[in-house]
Amino acid sequence: MQYDRATFRAVATAHGQPHYTDVAAALGISPATAWRLWTGKTAPSTAIASRVEATYGLPVSRLLTPAAKEPETV
Repeated sequence: MQYDRATFRAVATAHGQPHYTDVAAALGISPATAWRLWTGKTAPSTAIASRVEATYGLPVSRLLTPAAKEPETV
């Protein structure tokens, strides 16, 4: 799965949370975890992705997308 941090940041900013510390407070997560999500250093866990959906209305399917499949070699 690939994490779309640009969409995450856009939605958070649209909800009046333009900084990772705002996101930390809104989601009830540590500032360090929020920073990693904000910068794309890590993808959200299932629990955090669920909080993002509940807080911002951003479906998990838009936050996490399937990675491109490598072509099979014969």
